[in-house]
Amino acid sequence: MDQEGIYQQQVMDRARAPVHAGLPEGATHEGTGVNPMCGDQVRVGLVLDGQGRVARIGHRTRGCAICVASADLMAELALGCDGGELKAVSAAFDRMVRDGGAAPRDELAVFAPLRRHRSRIRCATLPWSALETALADGRQRATDESKDG
Repeated sequence: MDQEGIYQQQVMDRARAPVHAGLPEGATHEGTGVNPMCGDQVRVGLVLDGQGRVARIGHRTRGCAICVASADLMAELALGCDGGELKAVSAAFDRMVRDGGAAPRDELAVFAPLRRHRSRIRCATLPWSALETALADGRQRATDESKDG
């Protein structure tokens, strides 16, 4: 089953029983991502606290084990982070899976073997793209609300 380490036990455990599955009630930010090559779909919802840090987050992911596991680990690591921190982790994660850079967080090192399986990289980065879209969505909503107010 394991294709050179891409289906490590942590990935399979997260895919079978994602801890952060489902969107949080009252989500103020939402983002989606679709991979047309394989059909993976991710929807991320979150709520920020008064300091702009992620207070609640969840995802609805329909996809392969790598995509579900990545979405679930992303949600766990996002708790307590602000947008700038998340953008930095997302960029470092992208460099790790594409070019073999260092893992931005120890938990994400489980996806490092993907650099040898280029067609699967988007499966792992899709949730992070959806998160960035969600953060941008919130900024847009805030701008729209200030214009209306």
